[in-house]
Amino acid sequence: MSAAKPRPASPVAAAPPGLDALRAAAGTAMTRAYAPYSRFRVGAALRASGGEIVAGCNVENSSFPSGGCAERGALFAAVVAGHRRFTHLTIVTEAEEPTPPCGMCRQALVEFGAALEISSFTTGGREAHWTLAELLPSPFTPQSLHHR
Repeated sequence: MSAAKPRPASPVAAAPPGLDALRAAAGTAMTRAYAPYSRFRVGAALRASGGEIVAGCNVENSSFPSGGCAERGALFAAVVAGHRRFTHLTIVTEAEEPTPPCGMCRQALVEFGAALEISSFTTGGREAHWTLAELLPSPFTPQSLHHR
């Protein structure tokens, strides 16, 4: 099974509305990440269907499974704020290549809709874009729980 390839941004395509604000929010969140072990700081920002932006950052812990990803941090904060529908997720990292959400984050996000648009930016200026459905083509969803 091959990984979904990022769609590079087209220089002639218009940026989705609010992408600059999402990128700024994710970038600010990245600077607040707590990543003393991996030194891989990540910021994420979700745009709710009403236009609100909620950000999150990764938080590591010396007991490694206890840490959390930026994408789920943003999702959890958005849910606490009362949001359940999202149109866009933006990620910012210091990596050389744009970074998509990990598998656990993809699964958490799909609960709220597979049509989510995802953009990933590096602090070096590279970017990539996907839909959640491209990154997680066969998700486990609430419908998967239906049985006889």
